[in-house]
Amino acid sequence: MLTAADYRPARWLRNPHLQSVLGSSPLRRRVGERRLLAAGATTTPHLVDAGDGVRLMGLRSVVPGMDPRGLVLLLHGWEGSVDSSYMRLTAAELLARGFEVFRLNFRDHGDTHHLNEGMFHSNRIDEVVRAAVEVARRFPRRPMAVAGYSLGGNFALRLALRAPGAGLELAHACAVCPVLDPARTMEAMESGFPLYIRYFERKWRRSLARKRALFPQAHDFDDRALGLRMRPLTQWMVERYTDFGTLERYFDGYSVAGERLAALQVPVSILMAEDDPVIPVDAFRALALPAHARLEIAPWGGHCGFLLNAQLDGFAERWIADRLASERDRR
Repeated sequence: MLTAADYRPARWLRNPHLQSVLGSSPLRRRVGERRLLAAGATTTPHLVDAGDGVRLMGLRSVVPGMDPRGLVLLLHGWEGSVDSSYMRLTAAELLARGFEVFRLNFRDHGDTHHLNEGMFHSNRIDEVVRAAVEVARRFPRRPMAVAGYSLGGNFALRLALRAPGAGLELAHACAVCPVLDPARTMEAMESGFPLYIRYFERKWRRSLARKRALFPQAHDFDDRALGLRMRPLTQWMVERYTDFGTLERYFDGYSVAGERLAALQVPVSILMAEDDPVIPVDAFRALALPAHARLEIAPWGGHCGFLLNAQLDGFAERWIADRLASERDRR
C-alpha cells in the first residue's frame, strides 16, 4: 500500500508554489480530460435530492460491463468542481482500479448556481450528508467510500463523522490537504504568498456575481460587497446569509481541528504536505485521532499538488485509489 514515504517528486518539483500552481493549471486539466476519456467509462449527470428542496448535481462514471468493486464519492475543493483536474484524474485512477465513481458538485459550484436560491457556505454539511445518503440509495449494492481535496477533504471528514448517525454505511474516507482549522487557514493565506488569496477572491467574486444575476431579489447586494477583501467579504457573507453571527462562530462550525475527529467510527486516511502554502501543517500534528485513522505527512506536495514529473502524473490520486482498493480487499 502506498504511503507518503513513497512520494519522491523530481527535484525541480520540490517547490510548494510550483506544485500548487501546476496542480491546478490548464495543462493539468487537459491531462485529466485525456486520462478520464481513456478510462473508457460511461459518464452520466444526475440531480440529487439533498433534502429541504436542495438539489445538487453530480456525475456518475462506470466502465461498461464491469462489476464495480465499490462506489467512491469524490468531493472537490472550494471554487472547484466535478471537472477540476484532480477530480478527473482521481476518477480515472479509481475507474482503472475497478471502482464506480460519483463526483458531486457542492451548491453554487460547477455551473450549478441556478439550482438553489440560497448561497453556498462551508457549514452546509447537512445537504452533503443527505446527498451522500441519496447516492448510496440509488446504487445500493456497492459499499461506498468518500474522498475529498482541500475543503472537500474537510467535508469528507465531517461526512465520516456523521455517517453512522445518518444511517450511511461508509467503508472509508480519504482526505488530501483538508482544511482543519478555517481560522488559521485564513490567517495563513493573509500572511502568505498573495497569489493564493487573490486567486480565491477572484473566483468567489465571480461566483457571487453570478448568483446575484440569477436571483436578484434574494441577493440584491451592490458591487461594494464584491470589492471587499477575503476576511471582510467572508464576514459580510456570514452576517448576511447565515445564523452564525460572527466570523469566529462560523469558522468554528466547520473546524475539524484538535479533538473533533476523535469520535470517528469510520476508517480514515489523511494525506498532507509539510510545505502546503495554504493550510498550516502544525494543526495536523495536534490532531487527536482514533486507532483506525491514519495521518501521513509528505515533505513535499504543496497544496493538493503532489506532482511526480514533467508529465504531471500525480501521487495523490494513486494514493487514494490504492488506499481504497486495499481497504476493499480487506473486507
